[in-house]
Amino acid sequence: MKITKILVALSFLFATVTANAGTLTVTGNMETTYHSQSSGQTGNPLGMDRELKFAGSTELDSGITVSVMQDTSDSLAFSNSQIMFSGISTPAGTLGIYVGSDSDPIDAVDDITPSAYEEANGSGSGTYVDIGSNAGQMGLGLKFDLPFLGAVNYKHYPKIDGAKNTDNSSSGTVAGAAGAGVGSAYSVSIKTDLGATIGQLDGLTWTNAFGEAENSRLASTDDSWEATSALNYSIGSLSLGLQRKATSLGQTAIDTVGTDTAAVVHTDTVMGIAYAVNDAFSVSYNRYTSNRSSPTAVNNEQETDAFNIGYTMGGMTIGFQDASTDNANYVLNAEDDTRTLGVSVAF
Repeated sequence: MKITKILVALSFLFATVTANAGTLTVTGNMETTYHSQSSGQTGNPLGMDRELKFAGSTELDSGITVSVMQDTSDSLAFSNSQIMFSGISTPAGTLGIYVGSDSDPIDAVDDITPSAYEEANGSGSGTYVDIGSNAGQMGLGLKFDLPFLGAVNYKHYPKIDGAKNTDNSSSGTVAGAAGAGVGSAYSVSIKTDLGATIGQLDGLTWTNAFGEAENSRLASTDDSWEATSALNYSIGSLSLGLQRKATSLGQTAIDTVGTDTAAVVHTDTVMGIAYAVNDAFSVSYNRYTSNRSSPTAVNNEQETDAFNIGYTMGGMTIGFQDASTDNANYVLNAEDDTRTLGVSVAF
């Protein structure tokens, strides 16, 4: 629900085209949680998350829509931002172009299996290496649709040094400076509505994403990469999802005598089944299984099972997750069980 709506006159110097008056909205979310662990000392179990998002848009005389967004971190400091030009006509269809640190394609689909509250590992049970490692980096992206394949989101990062430059500036590349040893990256996702192509598959979507990053500019090292593929199906109140993920951490050092710096690879399987009892109440079961391939560590299979409950009352959501992890952090017989109760309010 919008809490502020202010008419603002935004003047954009976009070629010789003028812009009409636009709108600015402010939305937000606050959540408080009670989080406990079955092993070790829980300490103070109370936590809080707070976010604000400023979003504005205006329309150019050519029909192109220009939208901007800026959100905040937990400390209400500026976080991710984006400027997007959408509705650009091309011979192949309409195109959207965006610049900023938001909308990483692969991070947006890191776990899209259905859940009533949190992802299987969303409340801190288990220790996983997830995809979407370049989220928050500054980059240039494109959004467009392809026949049969569906919605495409592509983003290129000129340099993955974590810098969020102010205008009229660039990040440094002096040897020894933070981020000097890394290069560029990209990620792309394609979401296909199989039901739109084959009527008998109504309710089934297939999402694929891939990303690659030059995490070291040293010769004879391997880039890191991330990939995922997910099938989601909905029929009435029932939702099912199965997702496979793979991550290679790449090499940041060159092999020497007696050392092996081969890339560590994680392959994960995520599944979820959710049922909406009614418009307000839903339940889900989620499982996250992860295997690690490391030349220097013991690789036991890590697995998390999570039961979720979600109840919505207008702008407020009450959620509960009971999650248990076996072989936590790939350590044999190590357990990491958590219980989380959360109350969030969107405004």
